[in-house]
Amino acid sequence: MPADEMVGAIRGNDIAQLTRIPGIGRKTAERMVLELRDKLPQQAVGQEPAASVLSAVEEDVLSALLNLGYQRAAAEKTLASAAKAGKTGSFEVLFREALGGLSK
Repeated sequence: MPADEMVGAIRGNDIAQLTRIPGIGRKTAERMVLELRDKLPQQAVGQEPAASVLSAVEEDVLSALLNLGYQRAAAEKTLASAAKAGKTGSFEVLFREALGGLSK
């Protein structure tokens, strides 16, 4: 993971992105965020964070897909396309759309 993405993930409390790093689990990622977010250099004005922020529903759907055994990259890609299609109303709708995309 590039350093700027890691900084953005730590600033944005993006535990999911940090756990994609090999050897980093949920507890380690949470600890990294807690201990490092105040020690990182200030973000330049106008510069957007590199981490993408998922809504709570999207995080739940991603977690459900990962628990079903789908690969993280495929699940995230399908979830992003389902969200772009405007299927972000509820967990059930987004989950069905993501499952449909993964079954193709």
